[in-house]
Amino acid sequence: ACATSEPQEEVIGEVHDLYNQGANALDAGSYKTALNTFAELERQHPYSGWATRAQIMTTFAHFRVGQYDEAVLAADRFLRLHPGHKDADYMYYLKGLSFYNRISDVKRDQGYTRDALAAFEELISRYPESDYAQDAQLKLTLCRDHLAGQEMMVGRYYQQEKRFLAAVNRFKNVLEDYEKSTHTPEALYRLTESYLALGVTDEAQRVASILGYNFPDTAWYRDAYGLLTKKNLAEPGQQKSWAGQIAKGIKDMF
Repeated sequence: ACATSEPQEEVIGEVHDLYNQGANALDAGSYKTALNTFAELERQHPYSGWATRAQIMTTFAHFRVGQYDEAVLAADRFLRLHPGHKDADYMYYLKGLSFYNRISDVKRDQGYTRDALAAFEELISRYPESDYAQDAQLKLTLCRDHLAGQEMMVGRYYQQEKRFLAAVNRFKNVLEDYEKSTHTPEALYRLTESYLALGVTDEAQRVASILGYNFPDTAWYRDAYGLLTKKNLAEPGQQKSWAGQIAKGIKDMF
């Protein structure tokens, strides 16, 4: 018994020392050293609990240094190997952040925005009570707003080019997919403009009434009502009552 306990104690001490070396390097900002140390720990002790911890720290180190693709791969590997681990929510969170931190302005491709959206949605779905769920929900809202912003940008471009049917489709996407975004009032106004340009006055009235019913105090509604009065589609001076009368009975507001 004595003969077999000493090597086991040496192994435990060795893996513990390796983990501490990696953690200390991480704390000191020596990310390359930390990553190499955690990789060595996994190589030498692949089935230990310390290797699992090292995988978490490796994911964080990649994220911290801005190696986002590597962080995503490390998070996916961890989740594949340890789907029920108590820190799985943190791995989903790091994965989402790795996409989120690369979101570009609305003029560029929004692939990272959609990837961040998917990762945060999965985190919230799987772990609604997680400490990371609240921040993920906030970032989820910002992702959706960003995607709505791109739809609005494209829709406005189509309007300027007088491609009103294409513009209508883009603005309707905002209302159908991102109705709680900050772009909803403008989308309703732009739809009113586009329908009037197409001569579809019934739809223009309907959409403007929805805008007034839901956002009565916005400049977007005032402008939409002004457009309708110029076309003799609404009576001047009835801005507040008109929207409620027209919108009454519309079950699907968007």
